[in-house]
Amino acid sequence: MKTILSYFTLALLIVSCSNNKSNGLLMPTSSTIKIDNDDTKDSIIVKAAHVVPTKNQYEALKNEFIAFIHFGPNTFTRMEWGNGFEDPKIFDLKNLDTDQWCKAMKAANMKKVILTVKHHEGFVLWQSRYTKHGIMSTDFQNGKGDILRDLSNSCQKYGLKLGVYLSPADLYQIENKEGLYGNLSQYSDRVIPRPIEGRPFKNKTTFTFNVDDYNEYFLNQLFELLTEYGPIHEVWFDGAHPKRKGGQKYNYLAWKELISALAPHAVIFGKQDIRWCGNEAGATRDTEWNVIPYQANPLEMDSFADITGEDIGSREKLYDAKYLHYQQAETNTSIREGWFYRDDTSQKVRNADDVFDMYERSVGGNTTFLLNIPPNREGRFSPEDVRVLNEVGERINETYSTNLFAGASGSKNVLDDAVDTFELLDSDVKEIIIESKKPITINRLIIQEAIATHGERVEKHTVDAWVNNAWKEIVSASNIGYKRILRFPETTSNKFRLRILESRFSPAISNVTAHYYKTRPPQLSIARNLDGQVSIQPKKHDFGWKPHGEDSAGNLNIGLEIRYTTDGSEPTKDSELFKASFSTTSSEIKAAAFSKDQKGSVVSKKLGILKKDWKIIKEDSWSSTNKSNLAIDENPKTFWRSGQKGTPHFIELDLGKSYILNAFSYTPQKEDANGMIEKGTIKISNDGRNWQTFESFEFGNLINDPTPRTHQFKKELTTQYIRIESKVIAGGKKTAAIAELDFFE
Repeated sequence: MKTILSYFTLALLIVSCSNNKSNGLLMPTSSTIKIDNDDTKDSIIVKAAHVVPTKNQYEALKNEFIAFIHFGPNTFTRMEWGNGFEDPKIFDLKNLDTDQWCKAMKAANMKKVILTVKHHEGFVLWQSRYTKHGIMSTDFQNGKGDILRDLSNSCQKYGLKLGVYLSPADLYQIENKEGLYGNLSQYSDRVIPRPIEGRPFKNKTTFTFNVDDYNEYFLNQLFELLTEYGPIHEVWFDGAHPKRKGGQKYNYLAWKELISALAPHAVIFGKQDIRWCGNEAGATRDTEWNVIPYQANPLEMDSFADITGEDIGSREKLYDAKYLHYQQAETNTSIREGWFYRDDTSQKVRNADDVFDMYERSVGGNTTFLLNIPPNREGRFSPEDVRVLNEVGERINETYSTNLFAGASGSKNVLDDAVDTFELLDSDVKEIIIESKKPITINRLIIQEAIATHGERVEKHTVDAWVNNAWKEIVSASNIGYKRILRFPETTSNKFRLRILESRFSPAISNVTAHYYKTRPPQLSIARNLDGQVSIQPKKHDFGWKPHGEDSAGNLNIGLEIRYTTDGSEPTKDSELFKASFSTTSSEIKAAAFSKDQKGSVVSKKLGILKKDWKIIKEDSWSSTNKSNLAIDENPKTFWRSGQKGTPHFIELDLGKSYILNAFSYTPQKEDANGMIEKGTIKISNDGRNWQTFESFEFGNLINDPTPRTHQFKKELTTQYIRIESKVIAGGKKTAAIAELDFFE
């Protein structure tokens, strides 16, 4: 009887909602809704449509683009993870400029910064009462320095919110013989904060928790962080466990109670408020639902597993839930290769294309973008990091500060740029038509749902433009949520239509704005494989840390055309359009990217003889992972490296047949500055066994400029067998390395 009544009641409510043009709510909204045993699939979806973020979660979503700061002993040891044995003196900081940090973050349009006040090695960046393993035991400001204090002051100066990352893992407390982590202490009632003579708290509030020694230590430090540095807006926890000891468990529910009391506006990452996106590369899901299925009540859980699957919130996933819970994602990655600063030479920095693309994919994909910027050993952001942040901020302002729908006609509640008004689409035809006074050219559209009051409902939508007296679809996507940024080729029209094709309940659309991104035709790269197939693509930024698999330049410049020539002439808008890889007998390819009326820089590549039939005859030596075949594989990212014995190092080749050659090209490896052949000798042979010197070559400034170098022969060379032999290795190094060899007819 109960089940029948539930179905009947639900049906009546749906009819009532439709007939009475209600506010689109069938039931009270909540950030967590329990699934009952008698809920049908339909009623589960209706409940999902009524899950909304908490006030704190919604405010955190509005931050959109936020910063992470990894700083500590690892900055000076050049390690990613410390081991807990570090002498605090290793943190040899002489200067600190948190104003410079905040100025750069503000320029990038970031709204909050999270500082790693304690990473896994246990070293603390503030003047804690409860340990000496930290900044108080360094020479920085005679042991009186406090990086969190300085950052808090700078945040107030520049209008940034502040968060803290306090690592639950603590290798110092594990490895120290008197350490508290896993010391098998008994649970008992402990008063937080524990009084320390001479260091009274201004905040006189106390708490009593039944915890062990390590949880007491952790709670005491949380109390310091949450009461002495101004408002804290996010507390960041991860699940890292570099080493366990003594069966130590974290009493998160006690931590949560303390945080809720002392930082009432804070969200907690890694727990019930905010979840990890599932990678550290800046990768995003095409569909990111923030209404998440749980088997237990997330408000009562003390541990949360990482959610890494591609599908985490579809209807099929929700049907098996016991609870539906709002839990937004943060898309986190680092601007550098690694979380901590190492150097400004070998540690590569993401370019502005990559960071801006991640911004549009994450912020415009219903998540928050968390970008790490690690300070250097001078206590500042490095110049290249600042340059990228400034450029990204300029692109954000240039693209999104102007709404091209301003003054347009249509739904006032959608066009008023207010988040608390919305258009409820509760009729059979769910669409919004917006008409501008005159034609506008756009390639970006922002759509937002009224998630604070009505939750996430749109499952599929499309946008049309009125072109040549008919509707033309220009872009489509799945869900919307807090914010969806749609990217599409430039479209000019005075009338646009948003259609909701699938939804969980009556959608409530809060905002629709139109924008134009000024495309920047990217630099191209030309490559050829061993079979002779030539490809031309936007040049990928040389950044090898945790690749996200996205084509940033292609994402930003949708509608891009690549034109090329094979006769040595400059490519124009009318040149051959590159569609797929091709084979050619040409000795030189030239190409350029075109976007509307803009032409990118021309790139050219001289093609050497095909390597398909080449063979390695012999080499003097090789390292285990860098064998000689990697010098002729048409992949400049792989390379042969010799062993450590003295020069000459050499590699001998059989070209498959005899060629008349006039030059050769040497591509040095870029992994490090070791092995670059500065001077060498070309030798030839009639049989591949007996060699005679043809001529010498020399390349300068390889370490500072590790680009391909070409040596023109003084006279033509006819041979099938050729040997490259080193005489001098740049920088006085002992090994030789070759990323690629090419020979030209």
